[in-house]
Amino acid sequence: MISNPQSVAAGNSSSKNPYARSLMMITSLFFLFGFITCMNDILVPHLKQAFTLNYTQAILIQFAFFSSYFVVSIPSSKFCENFGYQRGLYTGLAITAVGAFGFLASANFVSFPLFLLSFFVLAAGITLIQVAANPYVTLLGNPETSSARLTLVQAFNSLGTTVAPLIGSYLILSTTSIDSVKTPYLVIALALVGLAVFVAMAKFPSFKSEKTEDAPWSEIFANRRLVMGCFAIFAYVGAEVAIGSFLVNYLGTSHVMGFDAETAARYVAFYWGGAMVGRFLGTPLLAKFRPGAVLQAFATGTMVMVALSVFGTGEFAMWTILAVGLFNSIMFPTIFSESIAGMKRGTEKASGLLCTSIVGGAIIPLIQGVLADRMELRWSYFLPIICYAYIWMFAGYVRAKFPVKSGATASATAATA
Repeated sequence: MISNPQSVAAGNSSSKNPYARSLMMITSLFFLFGFITCMNDILVPHLKQAFTLNYTQAILIQFAFFSSYFVVSIPSSKFCENFGYQRGLYTGLAITAVGAFGFLASANFVSFPLFLLSFFVLAAGITLIQVAANPYVTLLGNPETSSARLTLVQAFNSLGTTVAPLIGSYLILSTTSIDSVKTPYLVIALALVGLAVFVAMAKFPSFKSEKTEDAPWSEIFANRRLVMGCFAIFAYVGAEVAIGSFLVNYLGTSHVMGFDAETAARYVAFYWGGAMVGRFLGTPLLAKFRPGAVLQAFATGTMVMVALSVFGTGEFAMWTILAVGLFNSIMFPTIFSESIAGMKRGTEKASGLLCTSIVGGAIIPLIQGVLADRMELRWSYFLPIICYAYIWMFAGYVRAKFPVKSGATASATAATA
């Protein structure tokens, strides 16, 4: 496990609180890749219409994006292990910028396969950023409050996901033209380049490992808590992305509101905005109560809200599905920090493995897309309920096996069970 900071970068040595500046910097990155990720929810219905695709074909956008996590996460963890978290951050930003520039070429050539390649490259950069940023945040402060700290930073990721549908609906869904993606992604690409340069020049606290040798993969996979956490990340990201990806179409169905795409996209902001509010509200809950208990309560909320929406109609069906975002809020950071709790070494590999599990965002929506093509769209939403049921089970396991509240580096909790 990575220890408490052994050295602080020179530029921060005189600062009273070197962690504050670093956390603020990383917070801006979480906002940006939250914004970029949520723009996919706008592009799924937009490209579906522009290229005349069915649900299964359109959801290949999310498949290309989130499959990148499966391919790139382990190499990203090795990169961070060898070169450090800071280099991982600015290299990830540079790769993400290349993917954003690819959208301009995709629009020029009117090529859906080229769009899919651009999504893959875009996500490859974001994967490297996440592999570096998530464990780094857990190290920047008291280990016992790592879940609360990571949840607070993730709240700004949710701010990005809240703003994205509003901007995307205006700039992209207001027209059926493929060219509508050029301006927003040019701005995104330039912002990424600027941030990459800024992060490369900034001074971050550095951390050294207690031991020079790394944990072998056999030790990593023997950690039952971590392995179960990987499946929980798979289920959570899959459910969240599946719900968000089809939300514009779902709100446009006759059983809900029958909205046009531009109007429906504006309501998607409530789904992601709920996640932002939930993370701010969830931070003090996680600091006061056991994270496993909070996670189990929120998982219950998601299952209830999705079920009520599927069996409801009109505004009731709309607001209950949008309320799922509120209960999604604390899931990723809590699952992540609880999965690596108690580890004394190998956190880079564990982080890479957890980020690999984000491939659930590729698999689960694709399965739901197939279901949606074969039945009414609303019935396909039973798949996310199954995903949330597994998260509820994982939270119950953590509560039962690890009754002592622990952060990402707490030594009171055993690494395996």
